[in-house]
Amino acid sequence: MKVFKLVIESFRFAWSALRMNLLRTTLSLLGVTIGIFAIIAVFTLVDSLERSIKSSLSFLDANNLDIRRFPYEFGPNIPWWEYIKRPYTNYEEYEFLKKNLKNAEGITIFAVTGVNAVKHESNSYSGISLFGISHTHQDVYDMASDVEKGRYFTASESYTGKNVAMIGHLIAKKLFPRGEPIGKEIKIKGLKYTVIALFKEEGEGIFGDTGNDESIMIPYQSFKKIFYSGRNRGVETLVSVKGRTDDIGLVELQAEITGLLRSKRGLRPKEKNNFSVNRQDAIMNIIGSTFDVIGVAGWAIGGFSILVGGFGIANIMFVSVRERTNIIGIQKSLGAKNFFILFQFLFEAIFLSLIGGGVGLFLVWLLSLASLGNLDLVLTFSNIVLGLGVAGIIGVISGIVPALMAARLDPVIAIRTTG
Repeated sequence: MKVFKLVIESFRFAWSALRMNLLRTTLSLLGVTIGIFAIIAVFTLVDSLERSIKSSLSFLDANNLDIRRFPYEFGPNIPWWEYIKRPYTNYEEYEFLKKNLKNAEGITIFAVTGVNAVKHESNSYSGISLFGISHTHQDVYDMASDVEKGRYFTASESYTGKNVAMIGHLIAKKLFPRGEPIGKEIKIKGLKYTVIALFKEEGEGIFGDTGNDESIMIPYQSFKKIFYSGRNRGVETLVSVKGRTDDIGLVELQAEITGLLRSKRGLRPKEKNNFSVNRQDAIMNIIGSTFDVIGVAGWAIGGFSILVGGFGIANIMFVSVRERTNIIGIQKSLGAKNFFILFQFLFEAIFLSLIGGGVGLFLVWLLSLASLGNLDLVLTFSNIVLGLGVAGIIGVISGIVPALMAARLDPVIAIRTTG
């Protein structure tokens, strides 16, 4: 009950200080407001960006491994130019791994490149992403949920490189504005392809990307006929392998892939791997690390403003102690303990700091209501707690010295002080 009474009294003194010295208090709290706004605004932006990016990369699976020339995380042991010399992963290696892997639930091979234009009669669409994938792609990635109409490649179509295609929503809308695309023919690089599936509409991402909406997928063997003829080796092939759920950390799968691929490429025991086996969740880790750095920058920017605000609150509290010295003496002469005086001023400092932090959070909330295109800003509960927590800590640090000074005043001397 005493604590509750103390808190109420502290709020009353703080509110009185605000009303009596509104300009001084407002200017002093401005530093805390700006600091909390800067920190929480950066964190809110970072969290929203990270959430949006990870959502757009939701097709990545922590249970998948990618085989390619380059690692997703570069280490100090091999210089970057050594990676360029590595051979491309090829279809024969994919078939070898598919036949011999024991710890895999699925395996696929795919490649992607940009194509200037795809045509149907007099209609054309430019700037598409063309994927060459195998019929086993659906064993590694959830393709069934992506298809709105039609069907997936058959094994026969995949092996023979038949000219069939699955197309994105925007491409279908442009090439077939008043008709059904399934069963119709489109031209890619002068070759005719029969449309067998239409992808679901995904919409625009935060960076203007459109996902499958501007993509076409054809059998990998058909893709090879277009882009792997002659000396053109500019399109890199990836092999993705889905591991078993009971293979914790995919340790067994990674070891098996490494052993089989070294054997296939004829590497001697002392020779280094000329390929990289990458965990797909490493991309997520890289994204997380990048945003961690941005978060530190937010702390640095907001920290200076909070420091200034902390000095402002401390100044208010020193002035408040001096103005109420006579009242403190009267309270002590009536039996008030030192801790009562200490908590009275300490709670007042915390209350003032929380007001500044609350205003900063309110400004962040207003910012979250603004339209930022495809980026959805959300002020999360954890960031609200963080903002109020930082404000409270600043209040404690700023108010502890003035509160101690007030608690240690001699009641006789304090009563005689005229303020």
